Amino acid sequence: MELYLIRHGTTDWNAQRRFQGRADIELNEKGRELAGKLGQRLENVDFDIIFSSPLIRAYETACLIRGHRNIQIIRDPMIEELSFGKLEGMPYADWIKTDHPRKYFFTDPIKYQPPEGGESFEEACQRTKKFIKEKIEVLYQSIPDGRIMIVSHGALLASMMCYLEKHGIENFWGKGLKGNCEETVYSFDGQNWTKTQEEEAQDNPYEQA
Repeated sequence: MELYLIRHGTTDWNAQRRFQGRADIELNEKGRELAGKLGQRLENVDFDIIFSSPLIRAYETACLIRGHRNIQIIRDPMIEELSFGKLEGMPYADWIKTDHPRKYFFTDPIKYQPPEGGESFEEACQRTKKFIKEKIEVLYQSIPDGRIMIVSHGALLASMMCYLEKHGIENFWGKGLKGNCEETVYSFDGQNWTKTQEEEAQDNPYEQA
């Protein structure tokens, strides 16, 4: 069984380097263009089912990738982005201008603590592990040769990859924040996950001056 992990297309808040979290921000024109191009690139790849975060930026991305094909899209709250609590919408420059351990979000995941009302990396990893085990791995019994797509968010997908690649939060970001509308592909043999494709990591736009 194959699993495609895809981050949503860009939004105006991405362009402004603001932390989106659960804020329901729609794609901008560039984001729709990226999703459409990815859909064209994957139009000959047969998917059995698509799981999407219910947030509009992810769901619209999933719809644009699917195009006119008859593929079911399931919006699942288990794969919403991490919550940043009361600080959703804050620009990254302000996010790190503090002594609060939220400033370690990208630089030192072990030290990161979420702002008030936010979700920790540990909580996100538990949530995504539960999703993969209960919603994805069980499909192997009925469609062992199937192909599944998940369209979600940067930090959420990083937490999911912690489980798929069996590493801890110290390496939460792996090779880096996934780019918008970039896919990472894994195969599952009923027991273990193996990464088979990953686009080259880009510089994190949040950390660029």
